[in-house]
Amino acid sequence: MIDISLDCKGLPCPQPVLKAKEALEKQAPERLNITVDNEAAQENVSRFLTVQGYETSTEIAGADFIVTACKLANNECEVCKVMSSQEIEDLDNQKILIFIASDVMGSGDDELGSSLMFNFLSTLKELGNDLWRIVMVNGAVKLAVEDSRCLKALQELEKNGVSILVCGTCLEFFGLTAQKDVGDVTNMLDIVTSFQLATKTIRV
Repeated sequence: MIDISLDCKGLPCPQPVLKAKEALEKQAPERLNITVDNEAAQENVSRFLTVQGYETSTEIAGADFIVTACKLANNECEVCKVMSSQEIEDLDNQKILIFIASDVMGSGDDELGSSLMFNFLSTLKELGNDLWRIVMVNGAVKLAVEDSRCLKALQELEKNGVSILVCGTCLEFFGLTAQKDVGDVTNMLDIVTSFQLATKTIRV
């Protein structure tokens, strides 16, 4: 049995995920232990390994997170099967990606920009099934936390099947990781891949 341990403490996003990806591609371990030093990295690594067909668990050791991943029989997991079915269904639809880099829309007046962003997110449902994913980076992660004016609109979109990815590095920077209340914590690898998979990208 191949058992690998990776020390990814201090590595910036998305290096822990890339290290895990490299280990899987080169050695296909049955068991993988990855140590990281922040919650965003822990969530990103766990989600990546789950999609790759591993069952994950996390142990907290002081300020560190130790993610243990064990390969499932036949590399089958419910998440993998659901994603595969969704990818097949998406072949017949547009996949519109909304990339948001600020908690306000436009420049000139932040109060006006905040109202415009609220109206924009509340209206996105009109894109119907073509709306595939929303990616939030930098100040935009503030839209996905508790007490955000836009939180309800985002939760409704997610409930209706829209994928929402919130930058983990950005949440850590603003001290908002624990306050995220919608979407999945993401990393730069996911974001780059999202651009590649989308049929159309709209930057706000």
